[in-house]
Amino acid sequence: MKLKKFHILPCLLLILGLGVSLSAPDETAPKVLKILIDGDINPIASKHIVDNIAKAHRTGCECLLIQMDTPGGLLESTKTIVKEMLAAPVPVVVYVAPSGSGAVSAGVFISMASHIAVMAEGTNIGAAHPVGIGGQQDTSQVMKEKVTNWASAWIRGIAEKRGRNADWAEQAVRQSVSINEREALESNVIDYICASEADLLAAIDGLTVELENEPAKTLKTRGAEVTIYEMKWHHRVLYKLSNPTIAYILLMLGVYGLFFELQNPGAMIPGIAGAIFLILAFFALQTLPVRTAGLLLVMLAVGLFILEVYVTSYGILSVGGVASLFLGSLMLYEEAPGFNLGVDWRVALTVAVASGLFFLFAMGLAMKIRLKRPTTGKEGLIESTGIALRAISPKQNGEVKVKGEIWQAASNETIKKNDSIKVVEVQGLVLHVRKLPRQVGR
Repeated sequence: MKLKKFHILPCLLLILGLGVSLSAPDETAPKVLKILIDGDINPIASKHIVDNIAKAHRTGCECLLIQMDTPGGLLESTKTIVKEMLAAPVPVVVYVAPSGSGAVSAGVFISMASHIAVMAEGTNIGAAHPVGIGGQQDTSQVMKEKVTNWASAWIRGIAEKRGRNADWAEQAVRQSVSINEREALESNVIDYICASEADLLAAIDGLTVELENEPAKTLKTRGAEVTIYEMKWHHRVLYKLSNPTIAYILLMLGVYGLFFELQNPGAMIPGIAGAIFLILAFFALQTLPVRTAGLLLVMLAVGLFILEVYVTSYGILSVGGVASLFLGSLMLYEEAPGFNLGVDWRVALTVAVASGLFFLFAMGLAMKIRLKRPTTGKEGLIESTGIALRAISPKQNGEVKVKGEIWQAASNETIKKNDSIKVVEVQGLVLHVRKLPRQVGR
């Protein structure tokens, strides 16, 4: 019996150890951190990328994988991203996916700055003509040439540093050229074409990547554990608010909300909502290249609509407001080839016409009602007509019937019974009246 106990105990320990080892996660398995950029390149997207470069390095990931589909963005935000990518202590892989996606404008700079650039099938890259630098908007030809020359030299330097086609990169800036994934691979713009994420991880496995201030790293990504790190909810909200059309709608809602609060002090809800909308609009507008002329036209339109309420213009002010608002909406943002930064003309037209109609009819009607003479109470009795039921003289009050009611009445003139009268003043329960001329033929 003792011999049996001696053999059973080690076996139980061995089985228990195998169970624990099988259930425990493999801490040595390679890890990849993945983020998604689906939209404009703005300060929120920039912060998300920069933060996760540091996070991938801090958590010991093999690389940071950025799956990207962008129509472009601001050069200032792109500049921040590129600087961090070029000095990144961990390999950064840009994957233009899924099929139908594109790396346009700012997306070209980011793809060129990555250690490894990959595109899915049915994607495109190009059209990197600049919008502006640092939010400075100078539409003069000289400034446009300066911006283009600066961006061309910048992207050429990035491409040369990563060993990519610098001539094509410069053409993407100067001529807004765009190519598909096959042409990009043949032109040495990207490194791989991969149909899926698994194919990408298998393709880059074993590659040695040169880092700026770190030892070269040989990637071990085949079968790696991929962790997707999404933006925090408030960052996602702010990211979506930076859409040009949404920013424009928030601006208009904010202006009208404050206007309604000023017209109806104490309503509170329009004022609070308007203030919130304006704050969100200003946040979004500071991330976008706004034209001063477009913003002034929008403000002019609001002024014309407000004047329509107080000035009898027979609709001329409203027509001017609609035209000004529509043109200002279309001119609100700077645009560039390949980056459709602007308010959709259908949204602009709808907002302009709806605003014009509202101020022309609804607000006009409200003001007419406000200015209309009261028809009830003491104020409603003044100027009302009636008939004398009992004679009235300067020395003796009489009675009159006004609006179906009998009142005590006083007058500075003599009024006989059945004479027509008009109320000129109300003092307490006594009406001061005057005699109306007798109608001819009566």
